[in-house]
Amino acid sequence: MGMTLAEKIISEHAGHDVKAGELVIADVDVTAVQDGTGPLTVQEFKKLGLPRLKNPERSILFIDHASPSPRKELSNTHTVLREFSKEYGAVLSDVGAGVCHQRLVETFVNPCEILVGADSHTCTSGALGAFATGMGSTDIAVAMALGKTWLKVPATFKIEVNGKFKHGICSKDLMLHLIGLIGADGATYKALEFCGDTIDNMTMSERFTLANMAVEAGAKAGLFVADEKTKEFLKSRSREDKFRTLKPDTDAVYERVIKINAEDVPHTVSCPHTVDNTKRVEELKDVKVNQVFVGTCTNGRIEDLRVVADILKDNKVHDDVRMLICPASKDVYVQALDEGLIKTFVEANATILPPGCGPCVGVHAGTLADGEVCLATQNRNFQGRMGNVNGFIYLASPYVAAYTALRGYICAE
Repeated sequence: MGMTLAEKIISEHAGHDVKAGELVIADVDVTAVQDGTGPLTVQEFKKLGLPRLKNPERSILFIDHASPSPRKELSNTHTVLREFSKEYGAVLSDVGAGVCHQRLVETFVNPCEILVGADSHTCTSGALGAFATGMGSTDIAVAMALGKTWLKVPATFKIEVNGKFKHGICSKDLMLHLIGLIGADGATYKALEFCGDTIDNMTMSERFTLANMAVEAGAKAGLFVADEKTKEFLKSRSREDKFRTLKPDTDAVYERVIKINAEDVPHTVSCPHTVDNTKRVEELKDVKVNQVFVGTCTNGRIEDLRVVADILKDNKVHDDVRMLICPASKDVYVQALDEGLIKTFVEANATILPPGCGPCVGVHAGTLADGEVCLATQNRNFQGRMGNVNGFIYLASPYVAAYTALRGYICAE
């Protein structure tokens, strides 16, 4: 009986062939925490009484969620991470370096590895062909200490996408469309394995978006076969020597196969307050917005910013709209500067935020007022997500976000 991609990667790290449903102990290559989850991980690690981290150079502490800190309580948690990094030799990614998930794919994670992180969107790195998943802070403390973790091998949904998108449609539309089809709990504790010629033709940026939002369908991981595009991405990050690939067997057993024709995917928007509450953009033309936010680990990459800049160039953001743009990492920010994108944004009256999570987590930068509506390129629109339970969040692609910012209502033209 053949194995899925998830089963193959976990098998290598467990030291024996595994199958869906099996509980295993597996070696871990990379561990990660951020400033919201990291302090508890530090606390739990110290309770273990061990003198060192198992793999300090691949234990990463990110300060990205409240970056820079808006108040003293959060500043104190940042100090905990900085001091732990110095004491135990862990890698620190400090204020302004960028969102953990973008930084992980840029610098730290390679194909066929296992990454566990104390953040649900750790699954982003699955686009590199790694098994990447989020866990609780205590689990990450143990993984940092022992270089191992325990998990149940997930069953796999095969997501096969073929054909060509219509103009302006992108992988964000595809993922929102998929979540609308199967529901926010439709793939709970499954691995989503993406394939098909549409997937093969996607840029790495588009694949990162799909992997990032796998958890919004409840999935344990979102996985892609590492290919030549993966190799080129690694080469651009000076890690070409880390390229390798595993492929699922032709007789792999999938719990479910979902086939999607790319030509049928519309501009899709998630409406408040759940990601699976999806509608076509033309159904929402009467929804006026107060704020548009472009960025995050979902759509804050250079390709996303280029899409927005092309639409905003020689135009102005609507008078009734605040537009916030946040590059996902310092490297993305520098590239946007070099390409003149930042100048385009500023001339269009958008506001540029420092690399990090920004308004997405609702602790600083862009908190909504009572009754306000925000259209964002982020991955979640739960009630209160952007800092106010009386706000309303719609999720969409950078393409829709740019046109919405210009028109003042949700639209794609």
